[in-house]
Amino acid sequence: MSIQSFLLMRHELMLIIIALIVLIAEIFTPDHKKGIITPLAIILFSISLIVGFLPAIEGNLFGGMYNTSSLIVLMKNILNIGVFIILLQSNKWINLLDNRIKISEFYILLFITLTGMFYMISSGDFLMFYIGLETATIPIAALVAFDRYNNKSAEGGIKLILSSALSSGILLFGISLIFGTTGSIYFKDVVGMVSANDSMMILGFIFFISGISFKISLVPFHLWAADVYEGAPVSITSYLSVISKGAAVFIFMIVLYSVFNSISDIWKNLIYVIAIATITIGNLFALRQDNFKRYLAFSSIAQAGFILLGLISGTELGMASVVYYVLVYVFSNLAAFGVVSIISFQTGKENISDYNGLYKTNPKLSLALTLSLFSLAGIPPVAGFFGKFFLFTAAAEKGYYILVLIALLNTIISLYYYLMPIKAMFINKSDNPIQTFKTDITSKIALAICLVGMVLVGFSSTFFETILKYCFGI
Repeated sequence: MSIQSFLLMRHELMLIIIALIVLIAEIFTPDHKKGIITPLAIILFSISLIVGFLPAIEGNLFGGMYNTSSLIVLMKNILNIGVFIILLQSNKWINLLDNRIKISEFYILLFITLTGMFYMISSGDFLMFYIGLETATIPIAALVAFDRYNNKSAEGGIKLILSSALSSGILLFGISLIFGTTGSIYFKDVVGMVSANDSMMILGFIFFISGISFKISLVPFHLWAADVYEGAPVSITSYLSVISKGAAVFIFMIVLYSVFNSISDIWKNLIYVIAIATITIGNLFALRQDNFKRYLAFSSIAQAGFILLGLISGTELGMASVVYYVLVYVFSNLAAFGVVSIISFQTGKENISDYNGLYKTNPKLSLALTLSLFSLAGIPPVAGFFGKFFLFTAAAEKGYYILVLIALLNTIISLYYYLMPIKAMFINKSDNPIQTFKTDITSKIALAICLVGMVLVGFSSTFFETILKYCFGI
């Protein structure tokens, strides 16, 4: 195998190299100097992020188990941007005295789980897909339980690993049925043998969808999300909500479009029902939340339902809309989590009611959170409006007018609960508001990237046109 062949895996190899460098730094760095690992990890990952945008070659490795294309590279770069923002947001928190002894563990686990997601996205068969999925899942459970002095964090880690084990078993059983029907685990071989008349194939496909739906937290496989999001540290909650979900959406889209396209009539009916249930239940439960992490958990569930509108279209426009929406979602959701993370670190407060009168004491954070919530709600002129517009257009183009109508009605519901924190910050009065404080520089940079991204991605048509070009070439 030539060096050029290994360059096909440049994203994964660079992450593994970074993790090894962090491990070596951990071994040779004294305890009182562990803080130096943080800038080292951020700088190394910044280099990996930049290298990811260099021109890439397309091809496959290991007999087709690993594939790469311009669209797949774009997906990985989007996830890399999100992880870079999370690294900046978590800088202050990870350097706390209690966490300093675990700095290297945090970065190693984070980079290994991202490596698993990248292998999952590039998978060319179900074996590579499953190995990538498990490589991504197990370190996340450890990250959720990272706060060893918080019982909710440990509880969240246990719930995630048990729920993941069940969903992985369901997914693996579905893959075994597909293999038993087709005699192959390679996507390119299975696609020619998928038949709507084969009941075992359909059963395996349903199990497969059920397993992957858990990773995206689609209804009715969403019940783990709120408890795990609430228990995990805020930085890990944002990682679960954005990076983990984005990777699962990408591979779900690739498998549906490239492997099971011949039975699209079946999976489109399934997605139709799941989309309605996910959007509606996510929105209704978000109305009742006061804890900000649980609030954003149900918000992310509803957002996953909106993403399904792009998937159900089965067109290049739908595919481009999904990729574009995940890009928008990265900036919007991480901006919201960034503000929550800053306030949680400074004050320990994570409830919406604690934000009463925040605008008078911390106006810049209030404005940043307002813009992010506007984007999540789909209010113009921020990028979230254009993301939802393209998703609705993709679904309407294929005649799913009732689904679009239901999604629009749910958007009205979402407007109400997205305005609740804004009302708390700007209108509600408090006798004991959150005190004025200064935000650390890395968190400021992370918020600035998110806010610029929300505006720039929305107003520049270049982003969507580039994504659409890649999707036509898949």
